[in-house]
Amino acid sequence: MGIANGIRKQAKKIAIGERHTSAWAQSLKEAAEELPPPPLHRLEKDGLDVTMAWAIIGIFGILFLAAVYFMSLILIPITLAVVVGMILGMAAEKLSKMGVPRLANAFILSSSVALVIFLVINSLADPLMTLANEGPAFAERTIDRIMPYLERIRWLHITPATFESGSMSIGALLENTGNVLHVVTTSLTPALVQGMIFFAALLFFLAGRVNLRKTIIMTFRTRTQRLAAIRVINAVEQVLGFYFATASLIYVGLGVVMTVIAYAGGLSAPVLWGFFAFLSSFIPYLGITLMTLAVAIAGILTHDGLLIGLMPAAAFFTVHLLMENLIFPAVMGRRLEINPFVVFLAILFWTWMWGAVGAMLALPLSLIVMTIIDELLIEEKQQPQLPK
Repeated sequence: MGIANGIRKQAKKIAIGERHTSAWAQSLKEAAEELPPPPLHRLEKDGLDVTMAWAIIGIFGILFLAAVYFMSLILIPITLAVVVGMILGMAAEKLSKMGVPRLANAFILSSSVALVIFLVINSLADPLMTLANEGPAFAERTIDRIMPYLERIRWLHITPATFESGSMSIGALLENTGNVLHVVTTSLTPALVQGMIFFAALLFFLAGRVNLRKTIIMTFRTRTQRLAAIRVINAVEQVLGFYFATASLIYVGLGVVMTVIAYAGGLSAPVLWGFFAFLSSFIPYLGITLMTLAVAIAGILTHDGLLIGLMPAAAFFTVHLLMENLIFPAVMGRRLEINPFVVFLAILFWTWMWGAVGAMLALPLSLIVMTIIDELLIEEKQQPQLPK
């Protein structure tokens, strides 16, 4: 084997050297061509090696998830800023085509986002303060109104004495309410820090968006890989922009319908109910569940009859169900369909990791992952025949 390899090396040197070779060199070259190719030695791996490889991958995966969890104070606002910046990508492109400089473009869009958030917080401040001040009276009215219906369910073993002592008493409920307010108060400073990080990250992301795209694309060496990167980035921005622009219009309609339902159902602050319906719709499954329960409790507290009190919740749930299963798929089409079970798991995972913000980011992150996988597997799809 060593002699054969030596013959091949000598023949290769002669082949790339001078054109005029001797008879001995020519015969050496012919002998090298007649030799069989060297055998390829493959390193066989046993089950233990494969297990060790997967164990190392699993360890790094666990460490990565731990880092994501413990760095939530920084990663949550940055991730939210990147997602919002990608959603605003289409608007940024239009402003750039109109001749707006990149820095002014970023300032306009980030300021618009800050203005919307400020208006939302300002509109919710008074109702939340009123609810906090009327918390004890609200809890007593809720228990008095729901108590007759709970007594009918015998297997719950709930009586009026249940709310006079123990963990479900009025005093315990008020104490827990105080604990919740204390937690909210202590969390106010981290929330302000995260808000500052979010707006700064959003401004810098929008300002350096084009350069960041070029950097990501140029990290790949081959032309095919760079084209794939361009295709993936464009597809993600288009999917996020189209999805949330269309969803916002649809959910605005849902908010208007909920306002009408709250007004007709005799609920207080019908505009606020419509706004909550709009926001909760962006959290699949969890948002509609919490919203329906809230409307049902408000209806029971407002009306004496159980059926009349549950009518606003039933109307909202029916409208939302029709909108999600008929109008939304008809407008979005099949290209944005996601497996409901995958979305449910994503909501559970990100809610566990990052709380309420994680629940809001679950759907955008699922769309990003789905789009990346879909674009990377584009070669396996049936491509249309283009005209020659």
